[in-house]
Formats: sequence, C-alpha cells, structure tokens
Amino acid sequence: MCRLFAMTSDEPLSPMAALEALDVMREGHDGSGVGIFLRDLGGPFEEMKDAPILSGIFSEKGLKRLDAFMMNIGFMTKYKISIKVPKTPPPGVPKRDVYLIRAYEYPEEWDGYSREQLFDKLLDIRLTLRKMGEAENDMIVFSFWPDVIMIKEIGDPIQVGEFLKLDRKELKARVIMAQGRQNTNYAINLYACHPFFTQGFSTMTNGENTAFIPIKEYLTTRGFAGYYGFQSDSEVFTHILHYTCRKLGLGLECYKHVITPLQDEGLRTHPNGAFLMNLKQSCRRLIIDGPNCVIGCLPDHSLFMVQDRKKLRPGVVGGRPGLFAFSSEICGLDAAIPDRDKSKDFQPMHLDTAIVGPDRQEVKICCQTEPLPLPH
Repeated sequence: MCRLFAMTSDEPLSPMAALEALDVMREGHDGSGVGIFLRDLGGPFEEMKDAPILSGIFSEKGLKRLDAFMMNIGFMTKYKISIKVPKTPPPGVPKRDVYLIRAYEYPEEWDGYSREQLFDKLLDIRLTLRKMGEAENDMIVFSFWPDVIMIKEIGDPIQVGEFLKLDRKELKARVIMAQGRQNTNYAINLYACHPFFTQGFSTMTNGENTAFIPIKEYLTTRGFAGYYGFQSDSEVFTHILHYTCRKLGLGLECYKHVITPLQDEGLRTHPNGAFLMNLKQSCRRLIIDGPNCVIGCLPDHSLFMVQDRKKLRPGVVGGRPGLFAFSSEICGLDAAIPDRDKSKDFQPMHLDTAIVGPDRQEVKICCQTEPLPLPH
C-alpha cells in the first residue's frame, strides 16, 4: 500500500508539512518514491497566476533541447526556481542534472486563444516534451500548467524533501497533495508516481485498480490526447475525473456515480434514477474495481476523497476553518493539525464523497443516494 496526504489552507504552506505527515505514516510506504502536487501557489508565483509553469527533471542535454524548443515556439522564461543539489544524493535517490520549475510568458500570437484552445495547446506542448524526453531519455515532464508545480523523485520522502530544499520560502502553496510510494512494480518509473495531472485535474490513489485494461481501452478511444501514458493503473482516476467534468459536463457529485455506480435496485428508487441508469450504461467500462481510496483536486482548488465499494483502504478528513487535511491515517492528520476538533473527523464510506471547497470552511459530504445538482 501507499500513503496519501493532502492539505488545503488559507495561508500558503511548505510542502515539507505534507512530507512530515507522510513520515509519520512511514509503515505504509517503503520509501521508494514521493510525488508532490502544489496548487494555488504563494511566494513569487502569487503575482503570476496565469503563467504556465513547467515542472520536471532534465539532463544538461535535455535542458538545451527544451530551451531550443520553447524559444522556437515563442515562450520566454518569466521566473524560475533554481534547485541546486549536493553532488552526492541520499541513498536510493538517482543523480540528476536539473530539477526544473520555470514559469513562462505566453507567445504574443496566443493572445486571441479561447480558454479551451489555450488548455489544449498547453497539453500538446507537455505531451510533445514528454515524448521528446522518452525518445532520448533526457527529460521527464510532470506538468505544464498555470499555478501548478509537480515534483517527483525516487527515494524516501523526507530525505528527498531535504535534498531538494523544499522548505525554501519561494516554494509554498495553499493546496498540497503528496504520496509516499510503495513500489509494486519491478522497475520504478516516475511517470507511474502519484499524483497524476491532466488539464487542471489531479488525483492520487492508495490501492489497485484491476479494471485498468478495459478503462484504458475506453479512454484511448475518446479522441482526447491527454488520456495518455498509463504507466500506473491509478492514473485512470485522473482521466475519468477529467472525462466526467470536462467531456460530460457533470459535477464532482457525479464522479462517484461513474466509477462506482449504485446497484440497479438502488437506482430504481433514486430521485435521479433514470439519468443515473443511463450514465451507468453509457460509462460502464469506466467502473473501477478496488480496493481504492482516491484523493483529488479540481481546477477550482476543491479537494475531495472517495472510497470504492470494498472500503479496504483507510482514509480520514479533518481540520478547522481555513485548514483541512485528507490523510490515509489519523496519525498523519494529528501530525499536521493537532489543534482541530477531532470529534468532527470524517472517514468516508463507500457511498460518500468528502469535499472541502475553495472557501476552506467545512467538510461537505455528498452521498450517492441523495439527489444530484444536474445541469439543465
């Protein structure tokens, strides 16, 4: 099993806060890797919310190829964080040349693009760079998106965080997702490390999805370039979230109805039964098999947690107005927010979606048996 931890805060926090919570839960991960997702950034990124930020790992050769490619398409560097690391990494951490966090100015010819055109172009660039890196083994590209930074590396989470000096003042965020990895593959591929990200949507998962192959086959026929990669069976949770919200135009409340629909007898008595029966039939190849606990983030900065029907992976949500956390274990929550009202902690069951919205005032619980706020 892996361990998951996410925070949403009115005040920007260091990613080390999440890594310290993961460290408390270290019996649930083997130190084989860590993934960090940062959104609603603070520090110098506060004043450049619309600037796309490229996150990844590059060799010196790859960095030169990146610079040539970006200049050729009209992108100029606006701001960067230089991560200078010691020559000798901690045990288990590979030696790298450059960890890149760089914000760009858009090309002038992009000024007339619609929001959707802009999103598609950013996606195309990320995928192009990823494929360039895969061909030459000199680039690993995690994200290219406004107000988002992603960091992934092999090794113990705390050691990686200290090695990369992630406690620096210019690297803070109001939304943080972090995963401590339990290696279930023979080789470690950083593209298989959670969290995953597609066009503003991100998820991470503790569990396994044995329905991976039919889901992958369905998604790859949807005509959307972003459903790509599939180095992990858990990556499809991000793709399904994007598909539900962007392609079907439905809200987060419907995500659970796509991945774990109600039994037919439950649908017959549901206030939106006819709609949900049609959704179940149309999206039946997106139904997951677990056990899985999923934590995710929406473009509006909402955080959520869901469980599948097997409910065999732990998960708890708690906090106070202005600061909430989602954790695989209560000890992680205790480490991050010890002064909360613990009587209000909530452990989602298989019908629940626990959500903390962008106002960060409360935990909202949506149950699959309740009426849905469907679009007209």
